[in-house]
Amino acid sequence: MRPTPAITRAPRPRSSFKRKGLWGASILILLLIACVGVSVYVGWKLTHPVRDTLKDTPEAHGIHFEQVEFQSRTNDVTLKGWFLESESSPAKLNIIMAHGYRKNRLQADAEALKLSKTLVDQGYNVLMFDFRNSGESGGDVTSVGYLEKYDLLGAVDWMNANHPGTIALHGFSMGATTALIAAAEEPSIVGIVADSPFNHLTRYLKENLPVWSHLPNFPFTPLILGILPQLTGIDPDQVDGLSAVDRVYPRPILFIHSTDDHSVPYSNSETMWAKHPDRFELWKPSGADHVKSHAVHPKEYEEKVLQFYSRLEQHQPQQQ
Repeated sequence: MRPTPAITRAPRPRSSFKRKGLWGASILILLLIACVGVSVYVGWKLTHPVRDTLKDTPEAHGIHFEQVEFQSRTNDVTLKGWFLESESSPAKLNIIMAHGYRKNRLQADAEALKLSKTLVDQGYNVLMFDFRNSGESGGDVTSVGYLEKYDLLGAVDWMNANHPGTIALHGFSMGATTALIAAAEEPSIVGIVADSPFNHLTRYLKENLPVWSHLPNFPFTPLILGILPQLTGIDPDQVDGLSAVDRVYPRPILFIHSTDDHSVPYSNSETMWAKHPDRFELWKPSGADHVKSHAVHPKEYEEKVLQFYSRLEQHQPQQQ
């Protein structure tokens, strides 16, 4: 019996394998381009947020005020704000407020204008202003502290030129971290109230960027952090409150951070306070979300802040 010949398959043309390989590579390239495109878009949106418009005025609260404008210390942006004059003369202290990301000088969630009225009634001058790309100020980029530091230093320059006296800073969230890094460079600032700061922008974004961007951590967080410096010229590593507090010391800082803050964990303030607990204070109220400690605990908040500012009244600025 003649054996049945084996059935052999013709070898698949190499061009078929090449086509599949090229197709797969094309898909990967398209996915990479899409991820980069999304990251560029999100990075752009994060640094170009929609402005929060002013919806209140000192006049509505019976506060005497002056409309002011001045230059950032970089001399590239005009900043606008309100100078709220003390009920007593001379003022006990000049206090400059610094608002948070996507906010304006009102910092409405912290009821900053109500707090300012209390401070004015107690004999303090208060300057409330909008950072660049916020409220009524100029500029088109929000850098989450990197350039805002110069805006706050511009506010210090305006205060020194127009109302010479002892200066303290009161910041919320991004503004609190900005106050720390500005004070590290400006010895005329005698003390800071830092309400809900983050301690280092890059580390904070690595842990929390998905919350802000609504994108998966991988691959988008490393892509966005890699693209942002090239896209905007912003170096988030320079927004470093943790190292700034060493240069603020021995000047006092009052950290205020709710244990129920869901945006910036209170451990951010703890790490900075713990570096110099002999000069720094930390109040950790509960039951308040991000920067809402004053809104939830107004009496206790104002008592602690007034006690802190009272201790600063006799301090003289450090010399350069």
